[in-house]
Amino acid sequence: MPRLALLIAVCFAASLRAADYDLAAPQHDYWKRPLHDPFTKFIGEVEAGRVKLDGSGELPYLRSLLKALNVPVSSQMLVFSNTSLQLRLISPRNPRALFFNEDVYIGFIPGGRIEIVSLDPQAGGIFYIFDIPRDGGPFRAERSDRCMNCHAKEETFYVPGLFIKSVVPLATGGNLQAFRQGQSGHAIPFAERFGGWYVTGKHGIAEHWGNALGRNSPEGVLQKLPLEPGKSFDYARYPVASSDILPQLLHEHQTGFVNRVLEATYKAREVGAKPSPADSAALDEKARALVRYILFADEVPLPGVDGDAAFKADFQKANASPLREFDLKTRLFKNRCSYMIQGAVFTAMPREMKLRVYRQLALALGEVQPDKAFAYLPVQEKRTIRAVLRATMKDAPAGWF
Repeated sequence: MPRLALLIAVCFAASLRAADYDLAAPQHDYWKRPLHDPFTKFIGEVEAGRVKLDGSGELPYLRSLLKALNVPVSSQMLVFSNTSLQLRLISPRNPRALFFNEDVYIGFIPGGRIEIVSLDPQAGGIFYIFDIPRDGGPFRAERSDRCMNCHAKEETFYVPGLFIKSVVPLATGGNLQAFRQGQSGHAIPFAERFGGWYVTGKHGIAEHWGNALGRNSPEGVLQKLPLEPGKSFDYARYPVASSDILPQLLHEHQTGFVNRVLEATYKAREVGAKPSPADSAALDEKARALVRYILFADEVPLPGVDGDAAFKADFQKANASPLREFDLKTRLFKNRCSYMIQGAVFTAMPREMKLRVYRQLALALGEVQPDKAFAYLPVQEKRTIRAVLRATMKDAPAGWF
């Protein structure tokens, strides 16, 4: 990342971390507001008997749950660090599996409980945990407040969001070092990613902390102890035999997007319909930073990734948008505008905040007086992005683009 861009990103991140939101305040009402997230709706469908899950075993149940929530099994990622409410169950021999689409994130540990983060466009992450029903027992999902200990802190800008931990696990349990604290998204160097995660698939990323434990040498030097995915655990206990690099890259991008949009939503709601000049300037700053993220301005260069074919197909089947066309040679996408802009979390952003984002997008993607901060986008790429946004963003102001 260029030094100026890095400075801007760091300064903006620091300004976001200064905010701390009262989630129980009337304008947010996180705990009591009616919920419209996918999993809360799903609970109603199960309780009404309109959805049936396969109770014949752990894996059949998980597969039927993923299918019912439209979460691709190919999105599987395996994490072995003790970074969950169920930390006593997680180890290199029994990793936790994560699955996701744009709105639902599912955690599964063999022998453990199912964990859910389901995104409500207004409230943010809604957290559930439940046992897999045994012997025909009832389905009972409880909303968890303990998840907020990590999912509404510095890394999520103090709103209920998504949280990725990258640590150096010890062979004896616990963690020796943590990376990228207070950060999420595609600008994080690869050398600070994947700590405590299994990583499979072909890629050119030379330095990262995946597939490794750590220890300190007698001289105090941090050393890596390599782990081979599938050697210390049995892939047969999971739906698929992979923890592919591509889902992990997209998971990181989505996490950064969701956290930034939700924080902007909370800030706009707190400021209200008639912001002071200072608040208006703060909202403009958030809009500029959000547009930089949406347009991948600070994306870490990608040194080539193959990506699991099944995941690629599942990802692109969800939406035929040009924003979902992969590059994977030097960057994630051919057209550098986040596909998440077409999703529910962005769509539900307060009108006043969204108009500021639209104005910044128009400036960033303009050709008459091009913004130098977005000179990395060729003219044809800008035109493709504008055409997609013009066709899909139905609430954009008149004359936009």
